[in-house]
Amino acid sequence: MPTLLALDASSTACSCALIRNRQIVQRFEIAPREHTRLLLPMIDEVLAEVGVSLTQLDAVVYGHGPGSFTGLRIAAGIAQGLAYGADLPLIGVSTLEALALAAHRKWHARHVIAALDARMEEIYVGAYHCHDGALSVALDPRVLPPSRLRLPDTDRDIEWLGIGSGWQLLSNIPVDVQAALPQTLPDELPAAEDLVRLAATSWERGARGSAPHEVIPVYLRDEVAWRKA
Repeated sequence: MPTLLALDASSTACSCALIRNRQIVQRFEIAPREHTRLLLPMIDEVLAEVGVSLTQLDAVVYGHGPGSFTGLRIAAGIAQGLAYGADLPLIGVSTLEALALAAHRKWHARHVIAALDARMEEIYVGAYHCHDGALSVALDPRVLPPSRLRLPDTDRDIEWLGIGSGWQLLSNIPVDVQAALPQTLPDELPAAEDLVRLAATSWERGARGSAPHEVIPVYLRDEVAWRKA
């Protein structure tokens, strides 16, 4: 099992987590516009609590998005600086996948639609099947108006769990999608502890991340705007 440090600033929550010997230590705080001030002290705290230095890490993990553009850049920039300084690889993890894993881990959900409020009357959304801590993609991440959300064609008879701030816009979502969602958790936000779990699983399967200069936040909206143009 690798020793990994994860950072996330993709939403109003700011979090940092460290995994070592399968044990996870996390700091998590809902603090809009305070990410820059909070992240570095959080990093110091989790490193001190576990008793490791940056050079003892195997990699640095960051929530690559989607989410707040500013927050994604903050987390990516800090992760990049740490990785450069300690000569470590970077591992980017989807914030939507982190939400799906949280739903699976906390509420034993098998089928999850993760959605984040993207502002501008849109949501970031992706759907996942979950089994024994592993995820498979049922609907690729995308940004769209809630009214255009459709269930995967092959999974229309499944009951889904909705998680994430995007479900605050539930009334704008098509009736057939609402009917397939007996429960939604709109107050749940991405957390570094789920990012680090996903990264550790990828590491054990052979993924070793990328060089610090290859850090790439996933905005989604840029791609959609380009297609419209």
